[in-house]
Amino acid sequence: MKTFNDPETFARVQQLPLYVFTITDRLRDEAIARGTDVVDFSMGNPDGATPPRIVEALRQAAGDRRYHRYQNPRGIPGLRQAAARWWKRRHGVVLDPEREVCMTIGSKEGIGHAIVAMIQPGEAILAPTPTYPIHAFGAIIAGGVTIPVPVGPDVDFLGSLVTAAEKAERRPRGLVVNFPANPSAAVATPELFRQIVKFAEARDLFIISDIAYCDLVFEGQAPAMLQTPGARERTLEFMSLSKSYNMPGWRVGIAAGNQALVAACARVKSYLDYGLVGMVQAAAAVALDECDDDVARIREQYRRRRDAVVRHFGAAGFPIPVPKATMFAWAPLPPAARHLGSLEFTKRLITEAGVAVAPGMGFGAAGDGYVRIALLEDEPRVKLAAERIAAFLEKLAREPRPAHSPAHA
Repeated sequence: MKTFNDPETFARVQQLPLYVFTITDRLRDEAIARGTDVVDFSMGNPDGATPPRIVEALRQAAGDRRYHRYQNPRGIPGLRQAAARWWKRRHGVVLDPEREVCMTIGSKEGIGHAIVAMIQPGEAILAPTPTYPIHAFGAIIAGGVTIPVPVGPDVDFLGSLVTAAEKAERRPRGLVVNFPANPSAAVATPELFRQIVKFAEARDLFIISDIAYCDLVFEGQAPAMLQTPGARERTLEFMSLSKSYNMPGWRVGIAAGNQALVAACARVKSYLDYGLVGMVQAAAAVALDECDDDVARIREQYRRRRDAVVRHFGAAGFPIPVPKATMFAWAPLPPAARHLGSLEFTKRLITEAGVAVAPGMGFGAAGDGYVRIALLEDEPRVKLAAERIAAFLEKLAREPRPAHSPAHA
């Protein structure tokens, strides 16, 4: 007889590795408990306040008894209409808010349930690596298989797609695309999206497109998959208010695109939730309609932080490639630390230097050798972190290294 004292009892749970970040989060929290002033770049959790207009809209909606009841699982009409207006204003895409838009409890929840809706047990999807975990493990949760596709600022993503599909043991049913990318900050061009759509058309694949960081682009504008010719016939695209509007705890996401895919996602969700709290939806509509200036201000804050990280970390002996988008920098381990690997480097950086970053291996095996740095600190704190990193790297350089270390290869 089985006992249920261990989550590993369950077969599907066995396929879901523990978040690597739980290890580094514990070390960070222990360091803080010891009194260490940790400079924290580890989590993509915006630190800024939600714009006052949005908070005030929530306050006013909280007194409206209509929002105290269950809501339409697809989202209240006013918010779906605001989402359609956002897609038209930002990307020139005209959507029917009744049939082509569905609100989700953040884009992470929406992507996970969309994959559950779209694949059968044993079917495969193509997903980027390194990537945000739900992109890769959504298929596992649905009883399927993930085919990894390398992605990064200097990676030929289309070539990776073709190679992965040709070598796969199972014919893929769909693919997940994430640009601007978390964690690598890679940005797609309209031409790349056109090529991805042609790739999907030739193989009759659905596309899940995650554009959660489309507003946080520092040069030009990121394209949406739905503005690509032919995409509408096979794409479900997700946008989130978490980063653009400093609303991570509000959990507001949008799924938009092909009406059959929207309906499939909405049907699964209707069995699991009644959607977002109504008053949160009312405030989110104000965000989408009235707060473009706040988005621009938030983007400029991330630009300043990016520039500070690149400048000060580089001077400390930790070169940082300049990210073109997102709230992250994706950086190879500094030369003095490459023998450690991303997890050990991250652990030691917290315990010995009081600086927290995210280990690249937490985003898949392809991410080892990198760390993700969330742009959560302003320049004085960035400078403090850089001073600590410089001292830590000097210490590492004096340590003896194992003979099999990559530095001795």
